[in-house]
Amino acid sequence: MPRALILGGTGLIGRAAARRLLAAGWQVDVTGRNPAHVSPEIASARFVAADRADEGQLGSALGNGADLLVDCLCFTAADARLLLSLAKHVTSTVMLSSRAVYVDADGNHVNSEIQPYFEGPVRETQPTVAPGDMDYRSREGYGANKVAAEHVALDSGLPITVVRPSRVHGVGATRPQEWVFVKRALDRRATILLANQGAELVHTTAAANIAALIETVAGRPGARILNCADPDAPSPLEISRIVARRLEHTWAEVLLDETAPDGLGLTPWDAPHPFVLDMSAAVELGYRPAGDYAATVAAEIDWLVDAAQSGDRRGVLPKTDDPYFSPFFDYAAEDKFLARHAR
Repeated sequence: MPRALILGGTGLIGRAAARRLLAAGWQVDVTGRNPAHVSPEIASARFVAADRADEGQLGSALGNGADLLVDCLCFTAADARLLLSLAKHVTSTVMLSSRAVYVDADGNHVNSEIQPYFEGPVRETQPTVAPGDMDYRSREGYGANKVAAEHVALDSGLPITVVRPSRVHGVGATRPQEWVFVKRALDRRATILLANQGAELVHTTAAANIAALIETVAGRPGARILNCADPDAPSPLEISRIVARRLEHTWAEVLLDETAPDGLGLTPWDAPHPFVLDMSAAVELGYRPAGDYAATVAAEIDWLVDAAQSGDRRGVLPKTDDPYFSPFFDYAAEDKFLARHAR
């Protein structure tokens, strides 16, 4: 039986990878700080209490080696150097990075004040931000630290695959963006307003599709970079329809243009330009997605509904005063706009 060790195995990506590998007959160990965070669907995985920054604890978790090592918590060059001490004893290693590393011709990236513009799907050869070591939790520091970590991993000569996903969604998300439409449906809103006519392309990545790529890489060790995104790139309008269908809810669609008041009809997926990842490198390696956006987001929608209807005992839903989500639920402004235009 092949063995996998997943660092950060109780989070969104880690649990999806564990679920996929367990179903394929793997022995799976997951690290984390709290065994209570092990979700029921991966209960057969072995939980190992370990701090990602503690080399001794991680070494004990790895033991005599593994066939696959998945690092969901590598954010800095220091993290990557610690990863190398483990990867030397592993057949294939996957390090999770992000689309946030890519820059356009003007040096703009997703965390810039000016959003990037790419002329077409972004390949792994697209330029990235310069590596850096400022606070990785800052807007400018996140991508720079990811690039620094990538360099450490790839320069090692070890069979480490860097995976760059885009807008990850799935059960266990700490910031489940689909809640913006799920809550509206649960609140029985009769109308949905969408800025920019809800037409922007959004390239999402299901955690289940990352798990499918991880399984592919497990059987094909190598030093490489691979994009990972869903086979389709839905618009906010299409996402709203997918959520509404799943919840058997109907609403009137009001597609706003540039004449609408600022702040009205916003969604988490709004962007001035498409940012689509090219998936040809992963496909050539043998990767096959678990499903498109509609198929893979269904479980997350059900998870959010269950949390809302059961009193959110696990605290998975955003708080009503969450500064990230609150602008998307200004029902009073919406109702005022609708009343004015109904006359």
